[in-house]
Amino acid sequence: MAAKFELKKSKNDKFVFNLLATNGQVILTSELYESRASALSGIESVRKHAPQGGRFGRLSAKDGSPYFTLKAGNGQVIGQSQMYTGAKARDAGIESVQAHAPGAGVDDQTAA
Repeated sequence: MAAKFELKKSKNDKFVFNLLATNGQVILTSELYESRASALSGIESVRKHAPQGGRFGRLSAKDGSPYFTLKAGNGQVIGQSQMYTGAKARDAGIESVQAHAPGAGVDDQTAA
């Protein structure tokens, strides 16, 4: 399987996308968007900014679990990872986003 963005509608009729790695695992989840067009713009922003290592925030949750965020040029978070078991796994997740996001296709599951 090739890496891809899955665009879906949430339960509250907003739009969200996930970046899936080649193994099908979610490696990045977007914020909720009001419109499909905005979500598609978010995907383009991930593609554009993912190769730039300085756009990633390496963070820890309250319980100490590492995770990362990806920020756009304006500083807004455009995606967040799952929680990882350690910093090494989190950093591998960042590398996966950097490698896969720029060329990932879109599986638009919002079309009627």
